[in-house]
Amino acid sequence: MRTLYLIRHAKSSWGNPGLRDHDRPLNERGLHDAPKMAQLLVEQGIKPDLLVSSPAKRALTTAFFFADAFKVEPVEVLREPNIYEAFPQEILRIISELPESATTVMIFGHNPTFTEVANQFIENDFIENVPTCGVVKITSSAPSWREFYEGNSKVAACYFPKEVL
Repeated sequence: MRTLYLIRHAKSSWGNPGLRDHDRPLNERGLHDAPKMAQLLVEQGIKPDLLVSSPAKRALTTAFFFADAFKVEPVEVLREPNIYEAFPQEILRIISELPESATTVMIFGHNPTFTEVANQFIENDFIENVPTCGVVKITSSAPSWREFYEGNSKVAACYFPKEVL
């Protein structure tokens, strides 16, 4: 069994219009929601083997809150530059190349891509939007990440801050 968590970065700040998109920090709500969403997963007994994040400040900061909750050192969070501004096919490629030793992985990134990827694994529904700091859990019977695809993987749960906090 393999479990993938797609986690959209927490709410970011638009307070400095001259700042590059890549460098936008979390705003007050993001700083509030990220540790609470991480704690929600800790309380469910989840133990990630690997955390992978876009290097964008808002995604990486979100990943660090989750790392802290799971007692993972920030230096152990894998930075994957191809997550930033990725198309869904790129995220699927990244998933297919995850290390086989990791069976529970959290990937931190961005919309609209994460919503599009999540919808490829949903059966009888549709996710209109993965909100900021939203978590989509996808489970799979695939024997390897290379075989983690729609036919053997499905959205098992969604945790959205306004619904669970």
